[in-house]
Amino acid sequence: MGEDMKPYKNYGAAKDELAIPLAEENARIEKRQGPTRTVRIKTFAEDVEEIVSATLKGETVDVVRVPIDRPVSTIPETRTENGVTIIPIVEEVLFVEKRLVLKEELHLRRHVTKETVALPVTLKKQRAVVERVAEETNPTESKE
Repeated sequence: MGEDMKPYKNYGAAKDELAIPLAEENARIEKRQGPTRTVRIKTFAEDVEEIVSATLKGETVDVVRVPIDRPVSTIPETRTENGVTIIPIVEEVLFVEKRLVLKEELHLRRHVTKETVALPVTLKKQRAVVERVAEETNPTESKE
């Protein structure tokens, strides 16, 4: 028997049998930092024509003067009747005595309008371009 082949005690084997130990390999994973790379990012803006649409809400008021010419003792309150706002207009008129006369009322009727409009607008959009930058090497160093 050579020096490499020493008898190995094997408790389950017969007395005259020779046991040879087996080798086993183990794998190991290691991490290491590689060289970092440089990137260049360029941004630029461009004009883009787009159509935007919106619903515009508006309101108009019709003013109708309604003559009254009736004497009143106090100034009437502004009031709303059937969706019409009524604003009393009074003036003092000189008689032999002073009286308050309701001259007229303003009747305001509201009309709601809706209009959808589409207008071209110029919008700015920004984009980015990423470029990899080649690593610069020193010509005096040798790579091995």
